[in-house]
Amino acid sequence: MDRLPRDLHPVAWWVWALGLAVAASFTTNPLILLMLVGVAATTVSLRRSDQPWGRSFRLYVWLGVVIIGVRLAFWVVFGGWTGGRVLLDLPEVPLPDWVAGITLLGPLYAEALLFALYDGLRLATIVMCVGAANSVANPKRLLRSVPPALYEIGTALVVAVTVLPQFADSARRVRAAQALRAGETGRVRRLRRFLVPVLEDALERSLALAAGMDTRCYGRTSGVSRAQRRTTGGLMLLGLGGICVGTYAVLDTTAPRMLALPMLGLGVAAALAGMLSAGRRVERSRYRPDPWRWPELAVVGSGVLVTALGWWVNAHQPTVAYPALDAFPPVSGAALLMAVVGLLGPLCSPPTRLAAPSAEAAVA
Repeated sequence: MDRLPRDLHPVAWWVWALGLAVAASFTTNPLILLMLVGVAATTVSLRRSDQPWGRSFRLYVWLGVVIIGVRLAFWVVFGGWTGGRVLLDLPEVPLPDWVAGITLLGPLYAEALLFALYDGLRLATIVMCVGAANSVANPKRLLRSVPPALYEIGTALVVAVTVLPQFADSARRVRAAQALRAGETGRVRRLRRFLVPVLEDALERSLALAAGMDTRCYGRTSGVSRAQRRTTGGLMLLGLGGICVGTYAVLDTTAPRMLALPMLGLGVAAALAGMLSAGRRVERSRYRPDPWRWPELAVVGSGVLVTALGWWVNAHQPTVAYPALDAFPPVSGAALLMAVVGLLGPLCSPPTRLAAPSAEAAVA
């Protein structure tokens, strides 16, 4: 029954993707990062749906390419690296004394380009992992899983993360419509003829979504007394203060230990109590809540294990996590296991349920 086509719980996909992203933040090894990108791309190709958000992964890939290009261009323009093999000796632009420490152009070192490439690839991998979650997880079902106290914030976040999927769907529809009729052949006019309808369509769909949510009373809360509002606000402020103080004491070894874990636990407890108190103001019901079965647990466990392996490689194999710039990046068995575990969880998930074909498609 669990292998029948169905949509996996969106929280499971996000935990898996964030696990891959956290593991990518622990390393600059390009081979490990490319393996994580391959895991994300393979998962998207196997488990994405035919909904608009399923076609957005390509945009995140191009965004990652742009990030790498900007990172490389930054190092070429500003430099700041000394020592190594010079690839190109560019003329250095003199700057005034009040910007001491900043250089424009100058010698271009191979190690500097490799460092920029590795660092940009790490950020691009994190972006692609988030894009993979946005491509395989249903954002509407994700909104139903948000706690009542965070429902208004969750609504805004869901609308925000669906911007790129909606933009990709609008671009696909406009491109298909323009292919059916002739128009300007010039590159500038053709781009203007393409961008204006895409932006207009995306704006209209955003306004329609906002109007529909307002009609269904999203973001509205029931009436509460002044004492309840003060209680909720006090608990949230106490929780925020406790978490800040506890986190600082945990990171600062010179602080008293009574301000570390005890204060952090008190802050978390107060924040949870404030969230429960705030959640009582939101009156909403759930129709057919999403179940948690063993495929969801397998996907979540896969993401958590990838994070643990990434942390272990960072702590016990620093030469693998941060390879030298003058040698080929090494790969260990634990690094290979990250890719295997990261792909094993999505392979245990059931196939995605696709929409039924339309009557026109059936006739065609």
